[in-house]
Amino acid sequence: MEKYKLKKICIITGGAGGIGYHLSEGFNKKGYKVIVLDIKKQEELSEDIDFIKVDLRLETEIKYAFSKITEKYGAAHILINNGAISNFNKNIEDISIKEFDDVINVNLRGSFICCKEFIEVNKGQIYGRIINIASTRWNQNEANWEAYGASKGGLISMTNTLAISLSKTPITVNAVSPGWIQVNNYGSLSETDHSQHPSGRVGIPRDILNACLFLADTENDFINAANLVIDGGMTKKMIYE
Repeated sequence: MEKYKLKKICIITGGAGGIGYHLSEGFNKKGYKVIVLDIKKQEELSEDIDFIKVDLRLETEIKYAFSKITEKYGAAHILINNGAISNFNKNIEDISIKEFDDVINVNLRGSFICCKEFIEVNKGQIYGRIINIASTRWNQNEANWEAYGASKGGLISMTNTLAISLSKTPITVNAVSPGWIQVNNYGSLSETDHSQHPSGRVGIPRDILNACLFLADTENDFINAANLVIDGGMTKKMIYE
């Protein structure tokens, strides 16, 4: 534990693929000790990033992971709840209750359990951050995204309440709501894809990383219970067919 005492310990769920992979590598490059909790490695992580296999539906696996973190590092300072079933849309007549439950259990319930465990491992520290990766779909949606939208809406609501509940602690709780973030094949996007955004382009993982690094900074403790929407302005655009 001695060699990590000057590093902030950052736990990232779903940090082995997609946006989460870029968060893990980005925080690692900035000098944080990164621990990834994910169900599998979709990308090869840097060798100094720890990986713990965790199914976010299972309370026992989450608790085991946090016990190993406590045993090895003694504390944690940042939790980024990024793990999610993120590409799930299905007609309301066809979606099963189990499928709906899986989305809620991973995206919302799993994040809640991680928050509870993180609060315990952060006790005694003078600094703490919880960053919940939500989505603009919490408020603006398309057909057939009921499960995902509900899970992200719940995550925003949990962020708001948890910030108040933890007001006597050094932990701030904020959400980041990405819009269209293209992880792969950015060059294949059309001019229309880019130009419809007020910012003139589709988002990239760096946009979310920069927001999380900002919220994680020790000096940014007056930002609390916020939902930082990163969508190039799309949700403020009135669109008529």
